[in-house]
Amino acid sequence: MAALSDEDLVALYPRGEQPWLRVNFVSGLDGAVAVDGLSAGLSGAADKRVFRLLRMLCDGLLVGAGTLRDERYRPLTLDPARRAWRQEHGLPAYPRLVVVSGTLRLDPAAPALAGAPVRPLILTGPAAPAAARQALEKVADVAEVADLAGGLRLLHGLGLGQLLCEGGPLLLGSLGAEDLVDELCLTLSPLLAGAGAGRITAGAPHPPRPMRTVHALVADEGFLLTRHLRRHSAAPAGS
Repeated sequence: MAALSDEDLVALYPRGEQPWLRVNFVSGLDGAVAVDGLSAGLSGAADKRVFRLLRMLCDGLLVGAGTLRDERYRPLTLDPARRAWRQEHGLPAYPRLVVVSGTLRLDPAAPALAGAPVRPLILTGPAAPAAARQALEKVADVAEVADLAGGLRLLHGLGLGQLLCEGGPLLLGSLGAEDLVDELCLTLSPLLAGAGAGRITAGAPHPPRPMRTVHALVADEGFLLTRHLRRHSAAPAGS
């Protein structure tokens, strides 16, 4: 893993030409999605490197409101090198933040929203409180969608074809229920987190979604970085 250049990693995590939903998670060896309620306790240098790379490659970053709050997301600014790479490849300097929230329980002053370099988009449902929507529209666009499939169609229509989802578990469970996940990038941390933590997916049960493993990279710290594609999806070029 350390011997791979950023260009090597880009080739291993290619952008597709068709609309694509990539999900990125880290878990412990026992399936835990968090340590003390946060994913940071599971991460390491190699995982963070791929985390930053996947953000560089996406058009839109999809995240659930709970994860945005719990993980204390910062503005999606990227560093100069990643912004330069994007512009050299014909992409806007910054990806767009997309938050999924049925209740709109979000603080308009939250740094990820108020300090975003590109106006964020919030996907919500018909039951969202009008007052909360009005407050959030000062810092973000708010769109009502019937389901996540409709939300993805909306994003594709806005030119956000390559989407990266960073969770959380309820959002992944909902995406899986609608069979919308094209790709899962899962880092296995060499750690037994113990009882109490949830899995990377949550919510109502849904049928199994078969996937095929594309690669498994072993990092120096013992992290295993894996990539899996939905079996009936047309893979991006280079996969």
